[in-house]
Amino acid sequence: MQRNSTILGIETSCDETGVALFHPEAGILAEAVYSQADHAQWGGVVPELASRDHVRKLSPMIESVMADAGLGLDRVDGVAYTAGPGLAGALLVGTATALGLAQSLGRPAIAVHHMEGHLLSPLLENPSPDFPFLALLVSGGHSMLVDVAGPGRYRLLGETLDDAAGEAFDKTARLLGLPYPGGPHVARLAEAGDPKRFDFPRPMTNRPGLDFSFSGLKTHTRLLIERTGDDDQTRADIAAGFQEAVVDTLLIKCRRALKEARLERLVIAGGVSANTRLRQRLAADLPGTVFYPRLSLCTDNGAMIAHAGWYRRSEAIHATAVNVRPRWDLEELAAVEDS
Repeated sequence: MQRNSTILGIETSCDETGVALFHPEAGILAEAVYSQADHAQWGGVVPELASRDHVRKLSPMIESVMADAGLGLDRVDGVAYTAGPGLAGALLVGTATALGLAQSLGRPAIAVHHMEGHLLSPLLENPSPDFPFLALLVSGGHSMLVDVAGPGRYRLLGETLDDAAGEAFDKTARLLGLPYPGGPHVARLAEAGDPKRFDFPRPMTNRPGLDFSFSGLKTHTRLLIERTGDDDQTRADIAAGFQEAVVDTLLIKCRRALKEARLERLVIAGGVSANTRLRQRLAADLPGTVFYPRLSLCTDNGAMIAHAGWYRRSEAIHATAVNVRPRWDLEELAAVEDS
């Protein structure tokens, strides 16, 4: 596949349906994301409902994105799709759609690792980071620190041992009576709170290593809510204290990882990277330069998959078998030699 290939990207790893068209010179030609807000009534993602929504939304969104770009499907050179990690049923919808579309067009398909999509998304910005850099990937399902020497050249430095940072935000939001997804609602409530009123632990920061653990912080928050009551100011103070504990923990680990890996650039991506307080603290308190994707690219989206698919265009194949990888280690990916 040519360097100037136009790639259609499809993302269906969880409860966002994302479609985008990417060209290496023009950037993102068009994109659309549908967030399944109906899951809020259940307090989290219901896999079967997520899969059904992907089935209902995906084809119309592909048509809409192509119309917005002013291009016909014949101008697509390859179809990139999220093959994992994620919810098996949701992944199957996107994979089957991508392979069927690619086959009908006589174009190759490109399997993309969801977290590589996030990791490379800041390269869509200007300025973008040069390699090597440290990547902090923080989302509802993942919290990890990765030494990135180049596309596909990844060394995992630390990861969560239990709850991811985003998952901890969601569970804390539920304890505070806030809607799903919890991150934005906890951050909004925290604006009216005093982060110093209550003491919160900074998990695993008083020992060596770069792994994360947020389940104990969630339990601490639950016990605090049960002990102090739920008047508005107390809830705001708890939200502020919890958020500051998460941000401090991430900051401490990033500072430690930059020093150990001898790196000067940090990329932060994933849904939690949209948190304003986290961005403020990293910019003010972290040595080196910090890079982020734009807010619309922090949550799951098709643009990051199309972009990562372009990097992986040499791996494009004419496939018919629908295979997904709900569990897929980032370090299993092969290095990209020609990017």
